[in-house]
Amino acid sequence: MSADRLARYGAALGQLRQKGRLRALKRDTGADFTSNDYLGLAASAEMRDALFAAIERGVPAGAGGSRLLRGNHAEHEALEEEAAAFFGCERMLYFGSGYAANLAILSTLPQRGDLIVYDCLVHASAHEGMKAGKAEMAAVPHNDPDAVEDAIRAWRAAGGTGFPWIVVESLYSMDGDRSALSELLTIADRHNGFLFIDEAHATGVHGRGGIGYSAGFEGRDNVIVLHTCGKALGSAGALVGANRVLCDFLVNRARPFIYSTAPSPLQAASVRHALGILASEPERRSRLHALIDYANGEFSGRFGMPASGTQILPVIIGDNSRTVRIAERMQARGFDIRAIRPPTVPVGTARLRITITLNVDKPAIARMMDGLAEAMEEERA
Repeated sequence: MSADRLARYGAALGQLRQKGRLRALKRDTGADFTSNDYLGLAASAEMRDALFAAIERGVPAGAGGSRLLRGNHAEHEALEEEAAAFFGCERMLYFGSGYAANLAILSTLPQRGDLIVYDCLVHASAHEGMKAGKAEMAAVPHNDPDAVEDAIRAWRAAGGTGFPWIVVESLYSMDGDRSALSELLTIADRHNGFLFIDEAHATGVHGRGGIGYSAGFEGRDNVIVLHTCGKALGSAGALVGANRVLCDFLVNRARPFIYSTAPSPLQAASVRHALGILASEPERRSRLHALIDYANGEFSGRFGMPASGTQILPVIIGDNSRTVRIAERMQARGFDIRAIRPPTVPVGTARLRITITLNVDKPAIARMMDGLAEAMEEERA
């Protein structure tokens, strides 16, 4: 009987295996060319010492409840206050993850009668948030501001009377390319709308002082920005910066915020320390950008492909199984590089997603590029 109950799941897994899309958990082994730990903070002595210090001063491991109950700790409030000043916005809210933050924002702030116009490559968590909300939705081609404006105008022409919301990432996680934020903000202003910017992969790396590509835009009443803390900041959670009214609305209406146990106060303490490192050690970003420039130059020079210009270097292979085999060849050579397949990326665009972090150096990047050339040649043979 139990076999019958599980048969449909086994069949679905078998179909994934046939398509070259079956996933499994793997440990982190080899040189890091796959993580989002861009500034090398996650396992750093500085972050470890900060956690020990927080424990010594009595910061608890767990919050014990939601923020609206007893889970609202002084560390959460201190982080939100310091982060608002750091990023230049009126108020910030701390969520347990970027996924939870995207789900909360996009299911709560856009209202019935509004329109969400979103880039087709935005994070999966943004899709979940939009689907859970009540606003209309319109996908537009990747990085096409004209299509964004066309969608808003078509909606208005069809009788749309609410507010438009433009939803983008500032730096796309699988392609490593940037949004045209200035153009999008102009469109939002022209149509009395809002711009939501997911800075997940830019926070800590790009923009003035590492505050992201939305630097100069935050603080406006129609701009909402998400900064994840589990990538360049080396910890976990996400900070949402917005006008005070919008943050108060989230506190009162966003179910992922209201009905979740608050993030660990220790986690909040670690994010506070990471922001301090970002402000006091600009040389980390300088060293990272030197590695990024070197890796992009090596990539385009060796493979004749255009490089992204950022810390994310996609190597589009196309075929799922072939992509997995090349990734396995790289792992066998001691380089932790993973295969990214649909539905994470569009069908036919399976790729290796190579990231550049302070966990490697120029010699390691050169060796990785040598290994990648060999692995791709072996796959062609």
